Amino acid sequence: MKESVEVNFDGLVGLTHHYGGLSYGNIASTSHQAKISNPKEAALQGLKKMKTMADLGFKQAFLPPQLRPDLSFLRRLGFSGSDSQILDAAWKYSPEILSACYSASSMWTANAATVTPSRDNADGKVHFTAANLISKVHRSIEADKTAQILKSIFSNTDHFIHHPPLPPSQIFGDEGAANHTRFCNEYGKPGVHFFVFGRSALGSASFAEPKRYPARQTLEASQSIARLHGLNPQSVVYAHQNPEVVDFGAFHNDVVAVGNQNVLFYHEKAYFDSNKVIQELSEKFKFRCEIDLVSIEVSSGQVSVEDAVRSYLFNSQLVTLPDGKMMLIAPQECEEQSSVDRYLKALVDSGDTPIQGVRYFDLRQSMQNGGGPACLRLRVVLNSVELAQCSPHVFINDETYTVLQKWVSRNYRDRLSMDDLRDPLLLQESTKALEELFGWLGFFR
Repeated sequence: MKESVEVNFDGLVGLTHHYGGLSYGNIASTSHQAKISNPKEAALQGLKKMKTMADLGFKQAFLPPQLRPDLSFLRRLGFSGSDSQILDAAWKYSPEILSACYSASSMWTANAATVTPSRDNADGKVHFTAANLISKVHRSIEADKTAQILKSIFSNTDHFIHHPPLPPSQIFGDEGAANHTRFCNEYGKPGVHFFVFGRSALGSASFAEPKRYPARQTLEASQSIARLHGLNPQSVVYAHQNPEVVDFGAFHNDVVAVGNQNVLFYHEKAYFDSNKVIQELSEKFKFRCEIDLVSIEVSSGQVSVEDAVRSYLFNSQLVTLPDGKMMLIAPQECEEQSSVDRYLKALVDSGDTPIQGVRYFDLRQSMQNGGGPACLRLRVVLNSVELAQCSPHVFINDETYTVLQKWVSRNYRDRLSMDDLRDPLLLQESTKALEELFGWLGFFR
């Protein structure tokens, strides 16, 4: 059996990172609307996390930013003329639309795609389906470019299959790996795929829906991806996200749960009919993986849903260290939230679970825009042969880190306001910088 590893592909924050407040249902996003952002600090914070992960022995890579503003998006809406005329007209018509075409939200690569490893399907290839992200306009414009970037990195068709994004319909609303977790004994052994949905577009009468914020992932989208990726139905579990937590701001499953190998770490209110969900997942995991699933439930008495969402406790990454112990990669907000800090200290001190440590990171710029450590990464399990087929420059090492750090410091602004989006120089700066980056990477912009 070829040795397999889980590679984290973090999104490199783009040059136009700003606080547009575009993501209704994401409390951090809307509460920081129109505040001043620092794109340079945001990108350097993300890079520091990537380099630390690589230094800890994890296989770490990155996905490059997409070009913003997306003028083709504005032209499709009827804006015309020179670049500066288009930007000025869009600003006068709707600053929100201009903000959407400037959004750097592709940084949150947990939403980039759903990925299944070659071990879990009959054709023995890694499958990718880029998410259509139709629930938010500013994210929906990412889908085609994300698919192209993934094809550039994973280009060998002998090993990788790329499915187009699902049809752009409310029936097939797909938010990517933020609502998908693969459980396994070891990364290279068979796994169980856990899909979480917020609503069923074709059977809505059967499923309760949130009352305040919209549910984004549909059951139909998750089922379609499982079919496309050739997954055995006996190794798939579909879970209905509790509409109550969606209304508290848990817009994706990764805001109330995180899993890794044989461990599920989750809030007691994460799922509708939680006991039934955990029972089915545990039974299928035991049958498929031949070991027991470790379920770590956090009660509301320990950490309220509000505190979990505010701190992004469950938007931590749960990773396996080289010595086999597990560690949470958490935002520093978890340390600052008293109930969460108290819970995590007790969890680690108890020694009763595989989670033996917590590492905190300053990702304030991303957090204020609505995404924590888990939002910033897409997990891809690859065996040694598949790993060798990937584009080499995307992997983080001393050389890559230095190149990217210098590139960010040279090209990014350290202050960006909503009013700055009218400045055509920002477009010129972004275009020039990304041409340089993609030239270095060796594939298209």
